[in-house]
Amino acid sequence: QVQLVESGGGLVQAGGSLRLSCAASGSLFSGNRMAWHRQAPGKQRELVASISSGGSTNYAESVKGRFTISRDNLQNTVSLQMNSLKPEDTAVYYCAVWRFGRSSYDYWGQGTQVTVSS
Repeated sequence: QVQLVESGGGLVQAGGSLRLSCAASGSLFSGNRMAWHRQAPGKQRELVASISSGGSTNYAESVKGRFTISRDNLQNTVSLQMNSLKPEDTAVYYCAVWRFGRSSYDYWGQGTQVTVSS
């Protein structure tokens, strides 16, 4: 079954840390760029961080220095380590894949809620 399954969301106080994980079926993961996006209430979905199949990373300015994206090409997982969390990081976080030959991220997980209290 082709799927992305996120885990690791929850409630944390400002300044705390969370680690999100996304397990992908092999057909989705291998050779493809993976990313984490987020969507806060009333706001558009935004790219948080992405990682290529070779390990090159990109981050939104708002999370640089605080978040780290990584991937395990043997376990077919992509993770997002989030440190120094702020209330404005509160959102539903989605794992996504940009499959080869597609024009954008085209396969999404179901999302996991991250809530940061002040």
